Amino acid sequence: MKYSLEAGGKRVRPCLVFEFAQLCGENTEKAAPFACAVEMIHTYSLIHDDLPCMDDDDLRRGKPSNHIVYGEDTALLAGDALQALAFEIMSSDKTSELIGDKACRKGVNTLAKYAGAVGMVGGQVIDLMSENTNAPIETLREMDYKKTACLIKAACELGCICAGADEKYIKAASKYGECIGIAFQIQDDILDVTSSNEELGKPVGSDMENSKSTYVSLLGIDKCRELVDELTEKALKSLEVFSGDVSSLSYFARQLACRKK
Repeated sequence: MKYSLEAGGKRVRPCLVFEFAQLCGENTEKAAPFACAVEMIHTYSLIHDDLPCMDDDDLRRGKPSNHIVYGEDTALLAGDALQALAFEIMSSDKTSELIGDKACRKGVNTLAKYAGAVGMVGGQVIDLMSENTNAPIETLREMDYKKTACLIKAACELGCICAGADEKYIKAASKYGECIGIAFQIQDDILDVTSSNEELGKPVGSDMENSKSTYVSLLGIDKCRELVDELTEKALKSLEVFSGDVSSLSYFARQLACRKK
């Protein structure tokens, strides 16, 4: 568990929890349980994603994947334990004392929904079923929304929830997360054909090897870059409902759109 959690990475999701909590007037201490939980869910998904029965990748965040170091059985259990620990932290008495019972319940429900069958796990199912099928763009959109964007949406919503924000702010944060989440995945597809293993810290070209459709294979790099720009602008537009300083979130969206790894 510790090996994968401390392996590095961009920490996009916990950063978003903190940013939206602060934007809604809450301090980072109260946002910390939700931020930790969403990173644990993300890390568990990466451990399972790399397993031979899934994407079968040997490299993650520039290091050997969990199952390469500890074996498939231990990696599977480490992922399971991280998922359980995430919800244990969110529903603990300490978290309830920090943000209140109502926010705790709503946070747990939100993360469970976006991480489960209608979100991240459902997206992985579509991904596995799409191998060697030349899936159409509609299937790809559904897969990337569920597999990638849903957990980023969850992070943005969780930041607002722990701050006790009104529903209009939660919805705006959710829209921001959805847009940058899909843009993130499209940029990932671009990097998969323009970058190297060393630059990304994970294998490139695996989608092509598995005969999976990607935005690049269906639309081409130029159109993909246009879509990333359009989604980034929509994300920035969604921030207009907030009265606080959104400069960090605006910068964040733009940086994700032009990232190189």
